[in-house]
Amino acid sequence: MELPLPATPLHGHAFATLGRLTHEGFVSGETIAEALGISRATVWQAVRQLEALGLEIYKVRRQGYRLARPYDALDTAAVTRALGAAAPFFRVQTVSACASTNSEILRLAEGGGSGVAQVLATELQTAGRGRRGRAWVSGLGTSLTFSVLRQFEGGIAALSGLSLAVGLAVARALDELGAQGVALKWPNDVLLDRPGGPAKLGGILIELAGDALGPTRAVIGIGLNVRLPEAARGAAQGTGGLPVSDLAEAGLAVARNRLLATLLRHLHGVLEVFAREGFGALRGEWNSHHAYQGREVMMINEGKVERSGVVEGVDATGALNLATARGVEKAVSGELSLRPAQAASA
Repeated sequence: MELPLPATPLHGHAFATLGRLTHEGFVSGETIAEALGISRATVWQAVRQLEALGLEIYKVRRQGYRLARPYDALDTAAVTRALGAAAPFFRVQTVSACASTNSEILRLAEGGGSGVAQVLATELQTAGRGRRGRAWVSGLGTSLTFSVLRQFEGGIAALSGLSLAVGLAVARALDELGAQGVALKWPNDVLLDRPGGPAKLGGILIELAGDALGPTRAVIGIGLNVRLPEAARGAAQGTGGLPVSDLAEAGLAVARNRLLATLLRHLHGVLEVFAREGFGALRGEWNSHHAYQGREVMMINEGKVERSGVVEGVDATGALNLATARGVEKAVSGELSLRPAQAASA
């Protein structure tokens, strides 16, 4: 199994050891140690670290180690091949581990204009961030976490609604792959709409840098839960207290390389429209995917209900139209967070 090199020394021995493991048969600690030029004790410590990161590994005395199931490793060449005609628009890189793909892609960034977007995907993100500074946790092999760095010729103001446009690209990609029940939540969450209530599949974090008149560099961070451990699914709490789900529950079993390539293809298409025409050209389609369209919601600010009303969709700038007792009011993302009206404030 070929794994990309770590962006930092973080978990170096663990990933090197993982690269020597297979689910098809046992590999002795001595064989791994000899191949990597490390001690058997270091191999044992690396296996313990992989288990702590969520991998299930069988250990049998005098036989060695075996993965309980195949490891779906990211592969730059496989992603590039799966991109097909969209490959020239992306420069893809994968790493084993980094603190945050949004921060790391800026560190690794090469030159280039708006024609080529840089992509960084990681096996393990240790200090991921969500909206409003929340932590975004991604397990080893259980999620797809990546960032895209793209330049837009307009200023920052022209990128209003970008996080919603990206969400729409994610929804299109998951629809193409056959996921069931995918919905969007204003302004940046991807949900699974299920009979027991919505659950969080993933999220989007946009960070912008540029001048008022442009150009502007956008770092687009996307995290999706692919296959969580059973104990984690539904137990963890997402944004707004939502339970967490994964693509497996949405009926989707897909290799992460194909998933990443499909997401990038749709992201390219959506961002080309967005760059030419703004979010207004995508507004209607986004509203059709909104999990809370036509529903009564609360807008929360620092744990307090700031306003409540019925969602009437988003406008051409990405602001949420809310029918309240005082008339239709607009909400911009900022520090506001949307909750169903029946949910307790967080």
